[in-house]
Amino acid sequence: MRTRTHAHTDTHANPLTAVRNLGILAHVDAGKTTVTERILFATGTIHKRGEVHDGTTVTDFDAQERARGITIFAAAVSCSWAGHRVNLIDTPGHVDFADEVERSLRVLDGAVAVFDAVAGVEPQSESVWRQADRHGVPRIAFVNKLDRAGADLDAAVASIRDRLGTVPLVVQLPVGREDAFTGVVDLLGMRALLWGTGSGADSYESAPVPEPLLEEALKRRRALEETVAELHAEALEEFCAEGSLTEGTLARALRELTLAGDGVVVLCGSAYRNRGIEPLLDAVVAYLPSPADMPAVGGRSADPAEPLAALAFKVTATATGRLTYVRLYAGTLRRGDTVLDPGTGRTERIGRILRVQADRHEEREEAVAGDIVAVVGPKAARAGTTLCAPGAPLLLEPPTVADPVVSVAVEAGRSTDTGRLAAALARIAEEDPSLVVRTDAETGQTVLSGLGELHLEVAVEKVRRDQGVEVVVGRPRVSYRETVVRGVAGLVYRHVKQDGGAGQFAHVVIDVEPLGEPGFAFRSAVVGGRVPPEYARAVEAGCRDALAEGPLGGYPVTGLRVTLTDGATHSKDSSELAFRAAGRFALREALRASALELLEPVAEVTVTVPDESVGAVLGDLAARRGRVTGSATRAGTAAVTATVPLAELFGYASRLRGRTQGRGTFTTRPAGLAPVPAAVASTLLPG
Repeated sequence: MRTRTHAHTDTHANPLTAVRNLGILAHVDAGKTTVTERILFATGTIHKRGEVHDGTTVTDFDAQERARGITIFAAAVSCSWAGHRVNLIDTPGHVDFADEVERSLRVLDGAVAVFDAVAGVEPQSESVWRQADRHGVPRIAFVNKLDRAGADLDAAVASIRDRLGTVPLVVQLPVGREDAFTGVVDLLGMRALLWGTGSGADSYESAPVPEPLLEEALKRRRALEETVAELHAEALEEFCAEGSLTEGTLARALRELTLAGDGVVVLCGSAYRNRGIEPLLDAVVAYLPSPADMPAVGGRSADPAEPLAALAFKVTATATGRLTYVRLYAGTLRRGDTVLDPGTGRTERIGRILRVQADRHEEREEAVAGDIVAVVGPKAARAGTTLCAPGAPLLLEPPTVADPVVSVAVEAGRSTDTGRLAAALARIAEEDPSLVVRTDAETGQTVLSGLGELHLEVAVEKVRRDQGVEVVVGRPRVSYRETVVRGVAGLVYRHVKQDGGAGQFAHVVIDVEPLGEPGFAFRSAVVGGRVPPEYARAVEAGCRDALAEGPLGGYPVTGLRVTLTDGATHSKDSSELAFRAAGRFALREALRASALELLEPVAEVTVTVPDESVGAVLGDLAARRGRVTGSATRAGTAAVTATVPLAELFGYASRLRGRTQGRGTFTTRPAGLAPVPAAVASTLLPG
């Protein structure tokens, strides 16, 4: 969690206070890309509004994004509003591309979370919210699609409170419902903002609060003041003394609560109809942090005069060369500069610096602390690479990368394309660290692993389209794991090797027990120096080597703790190499003597279908070994939540469409690992 100062320096004294680096986060189809498009239109960055369904948006510029109607790759754009520069990243909403969101959140200062006014908080909304929580990213919320049938701001706000565990600070009241939604009441300024009332549908007018809404607006303003006073000491003092809060006090308190993560400001509108975007931009400027509000990184503040500190968070290959997207935390980067990659010790030269507008680029001579830009020149930088001043090395923490859960075998359709396919796969794995390419030692097949069926589908299509390589794809396979149910104690292993010259000697005694959760833990309980610390570390490394293949079916092993309880050394023949080998062979032997079970990845699936299709959907989920965990009905539709093995979800989209005449939809998110039933495990294990 990142901590922040709450001081807001004057813009003229520090130009960084006029910068906002933010992401647009949401569940798929909540309207992230449309919100981004309308922001670009409202700020004059574009002069014609693009539409997702027409494939004409700025940020969904990739051919697959336009064909599928979803955001797949995070896209950066920049615009200006009220004297501020706003750098925006439109992030994917589909769970298969959660790592793209993770890398973006690592470099952002704030975010706008978009929610559907009908659906409220959806599964992936919750997932990206938790990701932002982990990174300590302040957020404001925008409840979108208020023009839809069934739209309900209060229900959406209740879901934010209940499902996200945060305090919603609602600063607007809708004017009109569903098709009659025409504007909002600003509860701070107590004025109505109305669109399409004479000056065109793309602009708004400020007007007095409509008489039928005045009583409700006053009631909600009072509720907002009371909530803020409960959370903010200065506001409480004024509230107790005066009985109310001024607009200035309320605005300051809302900003400080947002920065501290103690509440989330909630606005509303309809991005598709271009209503509510300008107040959203005002809120971005008013409540979200600037780079100047961020804590120092590695002792370096967001100051152009500091030594350079930048983090690469995205790499793409384009027709004009390799682009490395970086966030500058400190210092100044100029064209032609030499920078250091402290992770490898290599230096790289910066050939060009580009301000990015999705798939268009604007050349720049330099970038300063707080900027998000793309650079051309670095050849070895990857997502997570630090770039810093050669004379002042600093290593920044890279974004985490999720472990792949689904794999497919891929091969070139023509034998002459084998080399091109290998190069193409290496390139997409470099661009997306959550994709892993390996060669199966037993079959010799090339295996591509990722975070979901759609993730792999998009990667393969990218190879076909960008590289012109025909690819043959096998059936998807999930990544099973083996885990310890009952371990062993006091297993003795002696590693002795004497074949001329220096020998190898290592004697270890280990206990193996279940850990109770995925992962691996190791500790040394040896006393009296019988196994020196450096040899104990070698035993741990050997144990980790042994986790690659378990005794049940050769799957990786997880969920165990190994304790080194005793051992012995030889004055001449003991070495770290010998103890690493002893650790590897000892754990393999211990695992064969333990009771193990097979684990499989499972997903939480939320299926939304018409009421009349619920029975068919429940039967199908049961046939897929699904366990229903909840259901809700609303306006003729039902949302069923179930935990389903990932292996059973392949092809589910087409099956659901068939059972619901195309009216059913579903979303998934990872739900960890679960034991495989014995009857199913017997079909997956040899013998």
